[in-house]
Amino acid sequence: MKYLLILCFIIGVASNCRINFQNREFNLDFERVRNNASLPEGWRKEGVCKVIMEKRDKYEGKYAIKIFSDGIGCQPGGFIQKISAQYEGSSIRLEGFMKTKNVEDGFAALSLRIDDENGFPLEMNFMESENIHGSNEWKKYSIELPFPPEAEDIYIGGILLGKGEVLFDDFSLSIDGKDIQSIEKTDKIEKVYPADLDNEFSHGSNITLSNLSDQDIVKLDLLGRVWGFLKYYHPAIAEGKYNWDNELFRFLPDYLAVNSGVERDRLLVEWIHGLGDVFPCENCPSATEGAVLVPDLDWVHDQQESLKETLLHIYHNRNQQKHYYIQAVPNNDNPLCNGNPIFSNEREYAGATYPDDGIRLLCLYRYWNIIQYFFPYKHLIDRNWNEVLTEYIPELIEADNGLEYQLVVLKLIGEIQDSHAFLQGDYRIQKLRGNYYPPFRVGFVEDELVVTDFYDLGYSTEADVLLGDIILKVNGRSIQYLLDSLSAYYPTSNEAGRLRDLSLDLLRSDKDKITIEVQRGNVNHQKPLSLYPKEDMEMYNFFKIPLGKSYRLLDGNIGYITLANIKYGDIKSIKEEFEDTEGSIIDIRNYPSTFVPFILGSFFVSDSTIFVKYADFNSTHPGEFNLRNFKPIPPSPYMYKGKLVVLVNEVTQSQSEFTAMAFRAGNNTTIIGSSTAGADGDVSTIMLPGGLRAMISGAGIYYPDGTETQRVGIVPDIIVKPTIKGIRKGRDELLEKAIEFIHTPQM
Repeated sequence: MKYLLILCFIIGVASNCRINFQNREFNLDFERVRNNASLPEGWRKEGVCKVIMEKRDKYEGKYAIKIFSDGIGCQPGGFIQKISAQYEGSSIRLEGFMKTKNVEDGFAALSLRIDDENGFPLEMNFMESENIHGSNEWKKYSIELPFPPEAEDIYIGGILLGKGEVLFDDFSLSIDGKDIQSIEKTDKIEKVYPADLDNEFSHGSNITLSNLSDQDIVKLDLLGRVWGFLKYYHPAIAEGKYNWDNELFRFLPDYLAVNSGVERDRLLVEWIHGLGDVFPCENCPSATEGAVLVPDLDWVHDQQESLKETLLHIYHNRNQQKHYYIQAVPNNDNPLCNGNPIFSNEREYAGATYPDDGIRLLCLYRYWNIIQYFFPYKHLIDRNWNEVLTEYIPELIEADNGLEYQLVVLKLIGEIQDSHAFLQGDYRIQKLRGNYYPPFRVGFVEDELVVTDFYDLGYSTEADVLLGDIILKVNGRSIQYLLDSLSAYYPTSNEAGRLRDLSLDLLRSDKDKITIEVQRGNVNHQKPLSLYPKEDMEMYNFFKIPLGKSYRLLDGNIGYITLANIKYGDIKSIKEEFEDTEGSIIDIRNYPSTFVPFILGSFFVSDSTIFVKYADFNSTHPGEFNLRNFKPIPPSPYMYKGKLVVLVNEVTQSQSEFTAMAFRAGNNTTIIGSSTAGADGDVSTIMLPGGLRAMISGAGIYYPDGTETQRVGIVPDIIVKPTIKGIRKGRDELLEKAIEFIHTPQM
């Protein structure tokens, strides 16, 4: 799992790096820093972890780079730099100093990757085998790889997977033992696309859109569709001949000035013809037989004849080569790298957290069209996706400030109903929500917001709440009122996931005190509640990471395994120690710390077993997705004979659901619990204006018979949910039911 996560991470980062070097001075010691920059010159952050310049703790010089995680951990996070491979030699070596502090549930590493001209990895190493974890003082590490003659790009960087923090300093890169800073470059010239050189609107579109009429919205709706259609189908745009953002900004003023449908269509056709001739395609079929999704082109057929014929000509002779704006993660039967789209060369416009009117419109066009052509679960969206484009044109244009802009974008993302669809860079929203939290955990139990655990016993004693207390109101507002007000800003696949996410924030505030109304028994009382920064408490988001081993024997000869802290090294011991147990319980009410569907799943199958199919996009036919077979779980020499029970709930999401599917394929498996989050398939990142990043599920996950899991989740065989009475008594009712089930003779 960690290998796959890192592979996806590095591939995703590489696709988004557009750093062009004009000389051979690479900032490998991190000492070259621009004013107000968050990282040294030439280095780029990627992932959900925090990556900053460090001035106090460094190996030498003035600066180091630090990666550190919150309570969730990095999956992974890091920084990277791209260097053109314009050198000759047989081997390449990256060296650098690292210092780690409390790294757990993963490792810290240098990373080195060599790509070919198509962006596919020829060689790669990220030091997983060295398993650098725990706390270590400054030490020099190195990676050495063959340097293939067909190398096009070199990617170097640092990575943290898991929790803790790691510092990096004083990198060096050499080829055949010679410092890259002093080696003469060969005549190999890095390809520069015309789109890369077009920077006219880097700091703003100069477009003003105000007082939009209904006719204006209709025109902008059509333009958004045409713009996206051309972006992904037109060969000239695919070849990087045009910066397609900038072409939009150039076209908009004239387009908005037309007053009739005939003039509008004439202008669109002239614009399209101005992109150059589109030559006949010898093999551009309408769709692959058996495709699970095909492009929605009904709107094209609804246009007047001249525009329709122009668009259909492009569609039937669409791009079939490498695409400037789209790449795919290589599919090497890697469970989390199964052909996900990489949205490359998307400009961030990060300089303005409140972009101008034209760039806000671009944000909508970019996101809407990515979902239109590259979201594997578009058919599962409740709303008509065409209506979403129309609705959000005025919403984004009328957003009056940076906060409103981020809120509208967050609501837009929620429309796709995908629990992977979270937003990064939304610091204005996070500031609004606040950094103060209650010293206890709440969750929805029997449709009530209930105290379920304590983060900090000292603070919780002061709060005067007990397990099982019901929170009725916050600052005088009912919980139902808060749910109705906030739900649109919490993107999730289903209601179980939405309540899970909302429960973390309902008592959160930008102030350190709130008022709550609490019900205990038949008595309601209102009381003040002190809140605290999360760093002052042992706060966790959805599940605790247990101390000690990931497995143990329960009374009654039953094995128990939690995936929250399982390690590869545990698997052999689990198989040996649990071999003769009456039953085993695998708890996936968490996120697995190690990828185990195959290595542990093999213990529970008697034959080679297919447990999943996936749908990936067709890069030569955007909008099409096809089901692929996935590699089977291999059987172990010895198959487990006891009952297997898998525990799931609303925390079970993504890899957790994928893992539950693998265990469900076992010969004697029963799943107990409640609805899971319903978001499976690896995540793809979308860069949005204003320094925002949105995520989506990038590949469709299905059972072997074609049954979908997205939004539905893993449906338990036996539904069991916690009760308020059980919470008050400190019981784990799902675990109790699992034990009871194992001890009950089969009929």
